[in-house]
Amino acid sequence: MTNTTRKNAYADEDARLAALHALALIDGEPIREFDSLVALAADMLGCPTALINLVDRDTVWIQASNAPAPRQIDRHDAFCDRTIATDAPVIIPDLTADTRFAMTPLVSAGSRFYAGAPIHARDADGVRHAVGTICVLDVAPRSLNAAGEGALVHLATLAESLITARRTAQDALHIAMRGETLLGALAEKDRIFRQAERIASMGSWRVTLPEYKVDWSENVYRIHDVPLGQQPTIDTALDFYPAAARDYVQAVIQATIDEGKPFDYETDFVTAKGRQIRVRAMGEPEIVDGTVTAIIGVFQDVTDRYRLEQQLRRSADTDALTGIANRAAFDRELERAMTRARRDDTPLLLVLVDLDGFKDINDSLGHDAGDEVLRRTAQALRQPWLAQCHPARIGGDEFALIVSDPALARDPDLLRERIEATLRIPVDADGIVMTSAGSIGIAALDSDMQSLRDFARRADSDLYAAKRGRVGIGRHRRAREAA
Repeated sequence: MTNTTRKNAYADEDARLAALHALALIDGEPIREFDSLVALAADMLGCPTALINLVDRDTVWIQASNAPAPRQIDRHDAFCDRTIATDAPVIIPDLTADTRFAMTPLVSAGSRFYAGAPIHARDADGVRHAVGTICVLDVAPRSLNAAGEGALVHLATLAESLITARRTAQDALHIAMRGETLLGALAEKDRIFRQAERIASMGSWRVTLPEYKVDWSENVYRIHDVPLGQQPTIDTALDFYPAAARDYVQAVIQATIDEGKPFDYETDFVTAKGRQIRVRAMGEPEIVDGTVTAIIGVFQDVTDRYRLEQQLRRSADTDALTGIANRAAFDRELERAMTRARRDDTPLLLVLVDLDGFKDINDSLGHDAGDEVLRRTAQALRQPWLAQCHPARIGGDEFALIVSDPALARDPDLLRERIEATLRIPVDADGIVMTSAGSIGIAALDSDMQSLRDFARRADSDLYAAKRGRVGIGRHRRAREAA
């Protein structure tokens, strides 16, 4: 693809580039939350590599990565160029089968699967443009279902929110600092500033020292649900914070007074009407002749962004295909279950499941049939008689179950038989019927097991014996040991 072709691939490349450069991200300070987003993307979609990229005229700048990555790559070689041109999620199940990318350096280095969603920014006229991407890469061809694509789009939306919030907060803080000397004479700018505050759910404030006189802009009153002009004091301003947060906020303000440190914190908040929201506060000292004479800053309602972020973090504990817990969430729950069992002297079983015949189904009937087997396996492990158990998908075709129900834990052999019967799943594709089954390994927690790894190893040994009994000595696919 030539530069000319690339420029024509996007409807208005010049406007797109203007929107990108206006963000001042390429040479600016990185957004630290991006690191959390790429880690989240890798966990949610089960890919070893996740990236956030900004697509410049000839270069793709890698802003965040959960794995070692170069600072930049040539746009001609980047899969994200196609996502920018399409301005929609792009999924390439097998890069070697796509003539546009089969010979690129990233494919030569081992990349086989790509999924990316565009990240947008607005230009000076308010038009949205795709300026970058969030994407995942894998070293093997694979598919991505609708839930996975939806998760990728949600992460792109959150990245856009983080970029907008960062830019708005910085702009508002600068306006607040300049506004102190301009408000008296520049009424029109004051009106524009108040409009900007309302749009951004943000207000400005000032604490004058040493008398601790507090002044709020109109939107700070709105965020607090306090009538306009009901003059607050420093104490009444702190009353809106939960008790556990007040000491921290006071310490932050005192550090600014004593040491001239700026601050930026986020915390829960309860308004005068009892609304529970999330707020962010940024502040800087105003220094005259070496003495802090005031603290000025901005105050923002970030509830919507915070709730979206929390929802995505909850999603990070869930396997996108099956809807049950993923490996990381399962390991945490198993640690907690082991602690409870030792403390209360109650029984605890760890069940490992390895699907027999899954590879044959996947190879013969296709990835859709394989995905259906995985979904139905998860459903089987959530049947009512297993309601007190905790199921998870811990690998490609590997599942696990934490059993703390005393009735089920009393007879492991019967439990094995019932689970094996439950996991006999027929799959029909184009008239061809194949059956998936599961080999079961079970271990009971005892005093010899000092760690999660010991527990998993014991269950894995039982799984190996079960597989030998089912198909003879063959390949042993060990359940991955817990870190």
